[in-house]
Amino acid sequence: MPDPVRTTYSQLDQIPDRDPEETAEWRESLDAVTKAAGPHRAAYLMRRALEHTGAPGLAPLETDYVNTIPTSAEPGLPGDEAMEARITAWNRWNAAAMVTRGSRFGVGGHIATFASAAWLYETGFNHFFRGKEGDGSGDQLYIQGHASPGIYARAFLDGRLSEQQLDNFRQEAGGNGLPSYPHPRRLPWLWEFPTVSMGLGPLSAIYQARFNRYLANRGIKDTANSHVWAFLGDGEMDEPESTAALALAAREGLDNLTFVINCNLQRLDGPVRANFKIVQELESQFRGAGWNVVKSLWGSSWDELFQLDTTGALVRRLRQVPDAQFQTYATRDVAYIREHFFGAEPALVEMAKVLTDAKIAECFHTSRGGHEARKVYAAYKAAVEYQGAPTVILAQTVKGYTLGAGFESKNANHQMKKLSGKEFRAMRDLLDLPIPDSKLDEELVPYGHPGAGSPEVRYLQERRASLGGPAPARRVHPVPALPAPEERAFKALYKGSGKQEMATTMAFVRLVKDLIRDKQTGKRWVPIVPDEARTFGMESLFPSVGIYSPKGQTYEPVDRDQLMYYKEATDGQILNEGITEAGAMADFIAAASSYATHGEPMIPFYIFYSMFGWQRTADQMWQLADQLGKGFIVGATAGRTTLTGEGLQHADGHSHLIASTNPASLNYDPAFAYEIAVIVKDGLRRMYGENPENVFYYLTVYNEPKVQPAMPEGVEEGILRGLYRFKEAALDGASPKLSASLEQGGAPIDAPRLQLLASGTAIHWALEAQQLLADDWGVAADVWSAPSWTELRRDALECDAARLEGEDRIPYVTRALAGAPGPVVAVSDWMRAVPDQIAPWVEQDWTSIGTDGFGLSDTREAARRHFGVDPQSVVVQALASLARRGEVKLETVKEAKERYGL
Repeated sequence: MPDPVRTTYSQLDQIPDRDPEETAEWRESLDAVTKAAGPHRAAYLMRRALEHTGAPGLAPLETDYVNTIPTSAEPGLPGDEAMEARITAWNRWNAAAMVTRGSRFGVGGHIATFASAAWLYETGFNHFFRGKEGDGSGDQLYIQGHASPGIYARAFLDGRLSEQQLDNFRQEAGGNGLPSYPHPRRLPWLWEFPTVSMGLGPLSAIYQARFNRYLANRGIKDTANSHVWAFLGDGEMDEPESTAALALAAREGLDNLTFVINCNLQRLDGPVRANFKIVQELESQFRGAGWNVVKSLWGSSWDELFQLDTTGALVRRLRQVPDAQFQTYATRDVAYIREHFFGAEPALVEMAKVLTDAKIAECFHTSRGGHEARKVYAAYKAAVEYQGAPTVILAQTVKGYTLGAGFESKNANHQMKKLSGKEFRAMRDLLDLPIPDSKLDEELVPYGHPGAGSPEVRYLQERRASLGGPAPARRVHPVPALPAPEERAFKALYKGSGKQEMATTMAFVRLVKDLIRDKQTGKRWVPIVPDEARTFGMESLFPSVGIYSPKGQTYEPVDRDQLMYYKEATDGQILNEGITEAGAMADFIAAASSYATHGEPMIPFYIFYSMFGWQRTADQMWQLADQLGKGFIVGATAGRTTLTGEGLQHADGHSHLIASTNPASLNYDPAFAYEIAVIVKDGLRRMYGENPENVFYYLTVYNEPKVQPAMPEGVEEGILRGLYRFKEAALDGASPKLSASLEQGGAPIDAPRLQLLASGTAIHWALEAQQLLADDWGVAADVWSAPSWTELRRDALECDAARLEGEDRIPYVTRALAGAPGPVVAVSDWMRAVPDQIAPWVEQDWTSIGTDGFGLSDTREAARRHFGVDPQSVVVQALASLARRGEVKLETVKEAKERYGL
């Protein structure tokens, strides 16, 4: 008979085996089936057996509510555990002191989250998290936003922050403050990733780990030593983004990724799963998605209880008790626990008789796996050594741990912003810190520091030096400016399309296709598309640069005999993400900040259905800005009326308004192919040139084929500033009525005059309206292209601010339109609020028309007539503007409406 004692450690070692001989027989049977029929047959028999029972407790994705790594299997902590405990104590104290001191200004702060997670961070900082010295990449740390006070406290102990800076927590206006949460734009030397918009951290961490592999597989950067750590809360996992890409991480074998979920069983208002068990739910979810799961639930005090559990009653009871009840145990006296927990089964009653009150209180009140350095170290070591899949660590903690009975496991502790003097004394005693009572009698609780030359600080700094420098840290290593691409790529769009019609979407794709061929910078382009490449005419890139896949292409594509076949490759350049705009944006953010994360500037361009950009993922656009990302995001099939037949949910008339709220986004709505070329060329200079700026570009392009004109001379500045005159009212070809009103040189005599401003595809409506006004009504209109309403407004606001300081600065839009006769009529395929951004700085009478309201399905012509933006509607609006000035008769407006059937 085989030895019934298992020779390798397992989670099952913590669970009593009532019949080892029977267990050995089952194992022997499985071994025999595996040997005779193979592992698949053995697995099949196991599944059928579980299916036969019909018992939910036998779900193969969920294990018992015990630690994955038994105490007997834990590796020894390689450092000085007592020293690390003292460091953690100082960090706990200073985090609480910082938030409490700041509370007198009403700026808030969170204490309980870091209190529960302190050992999760400290163990990583001392033994696992690689710094950025050396290759410049190190590990990427996604810190849980509400734990930021503890990270600041550690940076203070390390000498990277001063007391003054701690006192400026959440007080940034003076220029020397600390942001509330991880914000790279606000503290760019420390924070690398913004995470407090919950759900975006885990999503971005997955795509960052994936992008690390992308860089390596394409031969751009060896990222083998970079590990991505995402610290999350169990409540945060309810966000759909938190779990949206779990399958991707497992599918691509991202064993360079670890999620650490702090399972303190509480979210902001109360229990995460009051009537259920969040740890078990998460285990099933992650295990089902293909992740390696490590549970670190119980502290070493529980070992005695598990040893006494000869019947399995304790393990059964732990699985039965819902989270909200367990939180109640954490706050109630021992008598209550004896009655309500141990009283559930006779075997537990007997167990409780041999347990002291002190042992029960310790186990149920504070002893958790996430509070013990050895258990956290064991979980982390198991995670980094696991190969072939990402790992999630489910670490159970007590929210508010060490902050006292008034905080620990209380539903309201997330909103509690300060400790009383009595609570600080109790915390001081518990943590055994050398802070005298006299200091605690002062109005402000003091910060604590053992001294720059103390053993604690030396140990901390030595550990960080051995791991590659401080963490967290954001380092932008000096990199040479990217050389400007060859002019040839841009000239193709400058010259226009001749007689051939071409949509601006196609113009942009053609430009990027040429830029990717550039010998010096072409490899740095990262094309990103959410399963719509063919819609945007990008299929020509498939065979030339390939679609990224870590597995390459293990099949023969159905279109292999075609010129533009579907080609996947391990070094593919395109990130074709499937139907996930959120995933594509996470890709973009990773690529857009690669210049800082890895010292490798990349040029991502993300092209998408316009409606599904800012409307769907605007939160990630802010994340991109906060992370100081760079690149081009392109809303294709833009506008509310150009995408024929698709209807309301595809009709985008408002993205430019949303985009205008993001200070880092430079927003353009180009009308012609040459405008795209000018904008992209300047964007490369501004983002990747000698003095790179931390901005990104948003362009909208259209799917409406039009003849693309050649670029007029001298319009580059106007394109980039946002406005230039494209076509003046002229004598040549004008109607007799208008010709009689114009001088030979085109200057007005008595013809009514006005200015038509248009962006994007609306330029074509304005040009047709210009002709109708001349031919039918004797009105002379100049047509202006307005590639960026937002840039015009921002310039005007800067000029207004400068004038308050005594500078004489006139907005560009005001100067450009200075002296232009007649009223101004602005038209676009966007809601009126988009062009209305510049109205205060236009000296002429202002009118705008646009596509306000919901979109609808129809032809372009019918949709434009519906919204009142077609050429005939523009004419009527222009005549109405002139009528208000008394320059045409009011009856003319009515006559025009009748003539055009409006």
